[in-house]
Amino acid sequence: MNYKKLGKILGKIMILEAILMLAPLAVAILYQEGVKNILAFAVPIFVLLLIGILLQIPKSDREELYQKEGFALTALVWVVMTLFGAIPFVINGDIPNYIDAWFEIMSGFTTTGSSVITDLTAVSHATLFWRSFSHWIGGMGILVFVLIFIPESDDGSSMHLLRAESPGPQVGKIVSKMKVTTRILYLIYLGMTALQIVILYSGPLTDYNAMCEAFGETAATAYHNDKLFYALLSSFGCAGTGGFGFLPGSIEYFTPFAQYVMSIFLILFGVNFSLYYLFLVGKVGQILKSEEFKSYFLIIVAAVAFVFLSLVGKFEAFPQTYTTEEAFRHSLFQVASLMTTAGYTTTDYDVWPMLAKMTLVVVMFIGAMAGSTAGGIKVSRIVMALKGAYINVRKLINPRYVPKAKFEGKPLEETTINDVFAFITLYFFLFVAAIFLLSFDSVNGTVVQIASDAGTYEVKHGFFSNFSAALTCISNVGPAFEAVGPYASFAGYNAFSKIILTLTMMLGRLEILPVFILFSPKTWKKV
Repeated sequence: MNYKKLGKILGKIMILEAILMLAPLAVAILYQEGVKNILAFAVPIFVLLLIGILLQIPKSDREELYQKEGFALTALVWVVMTLFGAIPFVINGDIPNYIDAWFEIMSGFTTTGSSVITDLTAVSHATLFWRSFSHWIGGMGILVFVLIFIPESDDGSSMHLLRAESPGPQVGKIVSKMKVTTRILYLIYLGMTALQIVILYSGPLTDYNAMCEAFGETAATAYHNDKLFYALLSSFGCAGTGGFGFLPGSIEYFTPFAQYVMSIFLILFGVNFSLYYLFLVGKVGQILKSEEFKSYFLIIVAAVAFVFLSLVGKFEAFPQTYTTEEAFRHSLFQVASLMTTAGYTTTDYDVWPMLAKMTLVVVMFIGAMAGSTAGGIKVSRIVMALKGAYINVRKLINPRYVPKAKFEGKPLEETTINDVFAFITLYFFLFVAAIFLLSFDSVNGTVVQIASDAGTYEVKHGFFSNFSAALTCISNVGPAFEAVGPYASFAGYNAFSKIILTLTMMLGRLEILPVFILFSPKTWKKV
């Protein structure tokens, strides 16, 4: 294990985190939120800079990183980033319990959006900004950003780091140089984020009249006047496909214009970023030929149709009353939000008909495209798994059958299919293990009161609460159902359960293997 090289890169990451914390520090100063909120970010910035600089002093014996080291480093970086990233919440008192704070910032960096905060109105602007900004940082990947600045080696070290952090079964360069690839990806990411901010800020963002009715004129005016701040936060969440709420009711009090804009950008950020490069260089035909691209949009259309029909068809009674336009808008937004694993909400979907809820559960499992900022299993793996299952069935019927399956115009190799099956098996094994461990929590069986746009009602914290909590964390979605639904929080779980869910979020974001390699004794054993 190349400890000195790992230490150098880890030190660069810590310096980067210190620099990134300057943004919420500036927000605390701008909003005059007092010494406590300033120190909440100034203290960890100083500590991160100090440790980061000290780690640059030792000279490494070799510059290259093997695949095992790259994967272990990736997971270690996410652990360190979140352990330090949680400190501001504890210092300023917004989340005084460190385990809760670690859960919250892990949810941020992994772009999950699950929260333990029960009253967003009592949280500082600096904390709200840091939570949502962490979505944007973690969306494209922390190490992907660092690869822009560190020298590129000829030994494949950069590729090991990119492969460990990037979502999807296949990772590759879009141009010959890895550094140029990462710069292109980040420029596209930055450009799309900036475009969404401009569009949201240019149009009507919050529904002032609805907010006056819900919170009173004073609070509604304050929210309304913070237009740029909330345009930034919502764009950070869409770009990283996170979904931390920063207003009561998440996106419920945004205008229909803003909700449609966010729906569109959520879907766009769920697309493989390599396809945007093809678009920029004029290769639109290759995009339209992409099997995953077509499957992704087909699933979205089908899911929106199922949810919309269940809402307007009245197959089952539910509390909300929607117009046809509202039913379509909520259907589009919730499918876009949950399939891209963002987790923003415009209404209480937990009281929707069973068909609508089961459709949302299915898209939470699937996720968006590989190479996007979304979580979940990924559309590409689903397509390859279905083709692999078809091949196996054909072989059982006819042992002489020669597979001719292709994916994205290339032959689908047996090793690739086996890798996909292995990932899905591990995914469901860890998912079930998380549900099992959550069953030890004393919160099970308790009654939780939910206040939403559907009214005030009670739900029992039971199996489906734990099932959806484990699913939303391993798929990096955010809100779940029942006691951890869109108008509830994860605050009711005990410390052990929160640690389990925190690790589950990291497993889901890094797609399991890097975390396994980090905690494997063989990784750190001297050969």
